[in-house]
Amino acid sequence: MLKLLTGIFIKDSENTKDPKVRGAYGMLCGIYGIFLNLVLFAGKYIAGTLSGSMAIVADGFNSLSDAGSSIISLLGFALAGKKPDPDHPFGHGRIEYLTGLIISVIIIIVGLELLKGSILKIIHPEPIVPGLLTALILLASIAVKLYMNAYNRKIGKKINSGAMLASATDSLSDSVATAVVLISMGISFFFHINIDAYAGLLVSGFIILGGFGSVKDTLNPLLGQAPDPELVKGIEELVLSHRELLGVHDLVIHDYGPGRLMASLHAEVNGKGDIFVLHDVIDRAENEIYQKFGCVATIHMDPLDVDNPEVSKMRKAVAKKLMELNSNLTIHDFRMVPGNTHTNLIFDVVFPISVKESDEELSKQVRELIKTSFPNCNAVIKIDRDFSSAN
Repeated sequence: MLKLLTGIFIKDSENTKDPKVRGAYGMLCGIYGIFLNLVLFAGKYIAGTLSGSMAIVADGFNSLSDAGSSIISLLGFALAGKKPDPDHPFGHGRIEYLTGLIISVIIIIVGLELLKGSILKIIHPEPIVPGLLTALILLASIAVKLYMNAYNRKIGKKINSGAMLASATDSLSDSVATAVVLISMGISFFFHINIDAYAGLLVSGFIILGGFGSVKDTLNPLLGQAPDPELVKGIEELVLSHRELLGVHDLVIHDYGPGRLMASLHAEVNGKGDIFVLHDVIDRAENEIYQKFGCVATIHMDPLDVDNPEVSKMRKAVAKKLMELNSNLTIHDFRMVPGNTHTNLIFDVVFPISVKESDEELSKQVRELIKTSFPNCNAVIKIDRDFSSAN
């Protein structure tokens, strides 16, 4: 059904880098989700009223809250699709992350309310009346929620939408929760044991756990999570595919919302190369990054003295020695400045972001290691952190 609607209402549906296409997907899925959740609420409310089941009524109101979440998601896609303005030159894409966070918080609140209701039902139990109609409604609800999980997850990944992935997680939690309610109805029917309130307790637990998982997934991009390793690898490989570009470092990727990525990086070049040729190569690499990854890139050129064998030999020796401090560190912008009494080795050292020591502590360790390993040399260094990796 959704595939048919996509073909009717979304032109050029495969061009998910286009903000208009992403917005159209968000609007369509949001409206579709509102419709399905309202139908589920009506069905569960009727089933809960007929059977007297607190768990089913609670599950029904959970579907009603999901319809409200879909409305928030719709609003988020509409606002996120607004064009950049003087106050927000990078666009409004992060609003989509905020709406995903709001949906997640609503999920948790609903779960807590259901938890409260279930506890009260345990204290003051009431009889339930299981029936075939109720069971059929619950089975249909499980099928619909699994379907909603599938399409939200598929399209959420396709358009890189945290809000839709949060909705997918919620739909999966709902299907599990409804299955628990159905099982409790079966136990009541066949064994005459009323565990409805305890089933409601379990349902609320699924909902709350799913909500906290969604909070984490939607909050991380707002806080500035590490970029996708595949994206980092792809950008580095693309840059280094140009033979004039000898190395890549200081790659930083800024996420201003889905489809709104910006990157800055340094590319090492032969210091004796033709500056006009190198500038053209840099321009081509920046354009290729945008065309392939939808990421606006700015590349800074760092010249290397590649024709000096002494410098090259010392650079390799220093890099090998520094591996004793951390096997994942790298160096760049390496230069040698000879003097009458000693030689200054000038370079930047890149430590993984996971290293806990301060820059001052790391700088002291590097300088002492260089002084011990190369007695006639002093290290003049700058400590960098690898912001492109979570390791």
